[in-house]
Amino acid sequence: MAGAIKVEMGRRYRFAASHRLHNANLSDAANREIYGKCNNPYGHGHNYVLEVAVSGPVDAETGMIANLADLDAFVEKSVLADYDHKSFNEDVASLRGIVPTTENLCVDIFQRLRTFPLAKLERIRVEETGNNSFEYAGVDQEGSSL
Repeated sequence: MAGAIKVEMGRRYRFAASHRLHNANLSDAANREIYGKCNNPYGHGHNYVLEVAVSGPVDAETGMIANLADLDAFVEKSVLADYDHKSFNEDVASLRGIVPTTENLCVDIFQRLRTFPLAKLERIRVEETGNNSFEYAGVDQEGSSL
């Protein structure tokens, strides 16, 4: 639709999960030095906040770029069902074999949400604590971060 107004919409979701930051290719001492208390053998948990930003033209009939109920259902099915109240190390297949840092969670979540059919995924942001948040906007066609 020529001349359509493009708007960006953000939506927040919450989930609780646990992880242990540990790289099997490093010694226990190196893991403790790099990851500190986050290398606890029993893991530790966070109450995460996920922010999803999508954009698109405003539909003249509905006045929306996408129905929030559709986005909510997509995020629930694509991310929250696998992530909420789970251990990233043990329960989330897409995170097995990688250190489940929040940086890596961002990439995984973005990949899960990039196929939302009703609007363009712009970026995701994950808040791990009140002091730590991470944002990812994918990569362009040449493989460079956007």
